[in-house]
This record gives sequence, structure tokens and C-alpha cells, in this order.
Amino acid sequence: MSSEFSPRDCASGSPESLAPPDPIDPAALLAASGLATFEHSSEIVSTMERAREMAITVGLPLPAAIVADRQTFGRGQQGARWWQAPGSLAVSVVLGAVDAGTPAVPLAPQPIWSLACGVALAETLALLLPTVRPRVRWPNDIEVQGKKLAGILVETAPGDRVIFGIGVNTTGSAATAPIPLRTKLTTLPDLTGRPLPRQRVLAEFLPRFFQLLRAIAADPGVLQLRYRPLCALTGQVVTIHRGGTLLRGLCRGIAADGALLLDAETGPLRVHSGSLTDPADVWRGCEPA
Repeated sequence: MSSEFSPRDCASGSPESLAPPDPIDPAALLAASGLATFEHSSEIVSTMERAREMAITVGLPLPAAIVADRQTFGRGQQGARWWQAPGSLAVSVVLGAVDAGTPAVPLAPQPIWSLACGVALAETLALLLPTVRPRVRWPNDIEVQGKKLAGILVETAPGDRVIFGIGVNTTGSAATAPIPLRTKLTTLPDLTGRPLPRQRVLAEFLPRFFQLLRAIAADPGVLQLRYRPLCALTGQVVTIHRGGTLLRGLCRGIAADGALLLDAETGPLRVHSGSLTDPADVWRGCEPA
């Protein structure tokens, strides 16, 4: 997976294994996934930066995706640095909101986008690994047993393009992460004893994700229905950091538009944006070594 960390954590990780990453078959993915354009890089600064270049390329067939074996400066929410074991799944997907022949991405509040991606990813992991019980942690994380397994970043680009960045800990171990993160995240080898091939995840996730976006465009209630059994927060008292404001209440799930529903002391709340983590703890840049 990937996780965000601050400058003081940069040197606190352990060396990762130099074992070669599992292979990626671009032709097979193009045939099975619904992608029109696919790139695979052994090393890249950031899949999100490359995806942004792809998004503004005139005439590039969409949907498009870029997968990297290693990112030298991957990033997360608010520009925070991502930590990820080399060889884990790091992919960014470019969709057009209005392009004929591509899944329709409704130009609506971003919780819809990240939650749809999270639902499709959680369903994929549960299908491929029945003993793993992934849950979606609003608005952009996948967790297992309260620990982060995957993260999602959503950005827009000119021309009604939407970019989805997805990192899943398909390899590695939390024991090699920066020290402050080791109790906060998990990996598939930690959970199951073995890595999960990226090709298998992508071949199942991408068509599922595209189909879900089309279903939501036709009926927004589909997101709420699919999200309900996967919600990591329902029934819990949560605190949302939004700007300089703290919102606290009992989580009742999500609305059809992706807003988090809270029962607060002052009454019902619909939260469209915010973080469950204090931004002061994680929203920092980290210079590459």
C-alpha cells in the first residue's frame, strides 16, 4: 500500500527487498480491462504526474493507465509523500467525463469518485482473497482490521479529465515502513503470507470500476447500496478535520452523493470533504533521498 508521512519520518524506514517485481503483461491488460491506453514503467517520479501528462495529451485514447514498479516521489492527499514497498501496485487511471466510449464520470462532489474507486477496489480484494475483509474508510482509504492497506487520490485535469491514483500494498511488510507508520498500515503479505500479483488485481479491478461508474451515472443510489456493507466507520464516533474546524459525530454511513452522514450533538451533519487524520501530522512534503 501507500501511506503518507512527514519529513521527520523520511529516514526511519528499513531497506526493502531487491527481489524483482512481478511481471505486467500490457497486451493482456488491454484486452481484459477496458483500457484503451496502457503504460508500464520500471521507475517513475510519480504515476500521478505522468497521468496528468497523459490527460492533457490531445487525441490520447481513454481510459488510460500508468503502472510503475517504483515511484521516487509518489504523493498523496494535499501533496503529502507516499510510502510504498517497491513492487507494490501503484497505478494512475485517466478517465474523461464526457468522452464517447469511456465510462461516464459525473462532474459532482469528489467523494463520489474516491468512494466509487474504493468500493470497486475493496470488492476486488475480497473476491481475490476471501480471507481478507477490506473496508472503505471515508473518503479515500482501504483498511483491514483498522490498518491501512490501500490509498486513493483523485484529481481533475483540464478538458474534463479525472485522474485516479491507487496504491495497494500487494508486496512488502509494515515492518519495513517508516517507524511511525508501522502500527498504522498493513500489507497483503502481512495478512496472507504472500504477495498478490498486480496483474490479477488490475484485470479484476479496472472493469469492475468502470462498470460501477456507469451504474452510478445511471442511478446514484448504487454507490450507497454497494458502499453500505463495506463502510469502516458506520456506528463509530468519528472526528473530521476540515480546515480549522473539527466535526464530531456518530457515523451513519454515506448519502447518495458520497457525503459522510454524522449524528452530531448539534444535529445531523452531511460532510462532503475533510480528513479523519489531523493534517498537521501527515500533510507534509518529504524530500527524496
